[in-house]
Amino acid sequence: MNYNKNSLNEFLFIRFQKGDELAFEHIFKASYNQLVGFCLQFVNNREEAKGIAQEAFVNLWLNREKIVKVTGINAFLYTSAKSACLKHIRHLQVVKKYSDSKLNEIEEQLQIESLDSLDLNSMEYVELNELIQQSIQNLPEKSRMVFEKKRFEGKTNREIAEELGITIKSVEANMTRAIKTLKANLTEYLPLFFVLIILS
Repeated sequence: MNYNKNSLNEFLFIRFQKGDELAFEHIFKASYNQLVGFCLQFVNNREEAKGIAQEAFVNLWLNREKIVKVTGINAFLYTSAKSACLKHIRHLQVVKKYSDSKLNEIEEQLQIESLDSLDLNSMEYVELNELIQQSIQNLPEKSRMVFEKKRFEGKTNREIAEELGITIKSVEANMTRAIKTLKANLTEYLPLFFVLIILS
């Protein structure tokens, strides 16, 4: 059984390295919930944890060719997520609520694993994030406002309609238009299923 499992992991890893979206989707489904749980130990906010985990998978996809072995996948994901979590903590100035020794222990362990298995480079993610932000800013004004209120402020269609003085159907139409435009811009860089997760 171990042999078969290891063989499957190796096969998926090779396919993933070559840009196979189904292999990436398999890795995502197998690791996403655990990574969100890991992030929750730091940020204590599920939506923020989910966002950080998704960013880690974006980084993973963009750097897939630099990962040299199967264990590098988890090392990459957790190193990327950990860095983002600590940045978030420092930004909120609540780092003192956490045990420095625990954070240092986790950081040291993950750094050792990551150095052994991959070449971490987040520049491509920075560029992709800039593309996402620019794509949002380039949306028609009404669609942009609806998307930002829905995606970033977590407001309901009814709340958005009342704030903007439009109908709920208009909110739905503008949200559909925004997602369609952003999906068209981003699928050139990321697998479609993952773009849908980011935009959901």
